[in-house]
Amino acid sequence: MTPEDSQKLQAYLEAVAAILYQNTEPEKLKTLEGIEQAVRQQVLEHVSPQIGVFLSAKRQEQQQVEADRSLAASENLESQKNKQ
Repeated sequence: MTPEDSQKLQAYLEAVAAILYQNTEPEKLKTLEGIEQAVRQQVLEHVSPQIGVFLSAKRQEQQQVEADRSLAASENLESQKNKQ
């Protein structure tokens, strides 16, 4: 990761943390256990699904690249057969 991307990521994470904090019941922030439960709940509800979308999109992209390569290889073989 470039230093610029790292700085952007840090800024986005701080913004996300601020939003999640604002949307957490103040009562939950009074004890370490409450904070842990609130963070876990927020991550499961809001952060993890987005990570899943990212990973799913990345996998689909990889599958498309593999399919394109396979198609190109098939077309190349067909072309060679036609030349013979």
